[in-house]
Amino acid sequence: MQRVFSGIQPSGVPTLGNYLGAIRNWVPMQDTHEAIFCVVDQHAITQWQDPRELTRQTRDMAAALLACGLDPARCTLFVQSHVHAHTRLAWIFNCVARIGWLNRMTQFKDKAGKDRDNAGAGLYVYPNLMAADIHAYHATRVPVGEDQKQHLELANDIAEKFNHDYGVEFFPHIDPHIMGVAARVMSLRDGTKKMSKSDPSDQSRINLSDDADTISLKIRRAKTDPEPLPSEMQGLENRPEARNLVGILAAVTGTTPEEVLRQHGGQGFGTFKGILADALTAHLSPIAAETRRLLDDPGAVDALLRQGAERARAIAEPIVARAEELVGFLPPR
Repeated sequence: MQRVFSGIQPSGVPTLGNYLGAIRNWVPMQDTHEAIFCVVDQHAITQWQDPRELTRQTRDMAAALLACGLDPARCTLFVQSHVHAHTRLAWIFNCVARIGWLNRMTQFKDKAGKDRDNAGAGLYVYPNLMAADIHAYHATRVPVGEDQKQHLELANDIAEKFNHDYGVEFFPHIDPHIMGVAARVMSLRDGTKKMSKSDPSDQSRINLSDDADTISLKIRRAKTDPEPLPSEMQGLENRPEARNLVGILAAVTGTTPEEVLRQHGGQGFGTFKGILADALTAHLSPIAAETRRLLDDPGAVDALLRQGAERARAIAEPIVARAEELVGFLPPR
């Protein structure tokens, strides 16, 4: 089995976009790969976090991942800061990566905005930590969206330079596992923007903890256009909100956008939104209920994460220790 690694920031309970774009795709990987999944709390602090909220949101995210189907018996699930090998390898990679490589990272430019001189250094070098997250396990597959492909290319560049500089073939090449058709779920308020927790309007997203009434209200309020649904995909061109809702229904019903249009072409959005709300409620309600059950016993969630960290350390520690030896660090014992 190939070893696969992926991480997700602790933003609390995930959104529908997180679920359809990443988490749901992780579940079958537990049976086809040696699967390692991580709540990346160290990445989260590249922008200031309230400490109490970070703790809560880390546990909330872990509980939601478990509720979505990640099984500690079939995968390794842990919190990034619990495995110190990540930051040890990240420092080595800080010294291997070139400034020019980091200057090309578009996400830093997007997140830092115009006042880049005032951005934290962690925001600038966090792609090196992302590379360390993967290479600490000698993972060879990473499920990524299109917006993360640049970071994966950097991780491969770092591995190649490390191998060249130290005359070894130590870190393997990483191949992306690109997500499927539902990888990009857009805002319910603006179909040109990705669904995100950072949007100030809670009406822009479906949270996996939303109840049936909340889901129904958000879908009813979702931005659309006055035209009915077309019967073919060409009719969705230049209609981002309509395309988004069609894609969501296809994803939660296990079909395709083409099939959705064959079934619902000609319908107005009043009828279609009711069908979509019902489908979302049926799909998400069991996840919300299981998340609540898990969070009623936070000690049990924390225990599962500690067990996952122990398994992760057993894999990462010898790999990172060998990297440190290759660099020339004096062994601690």
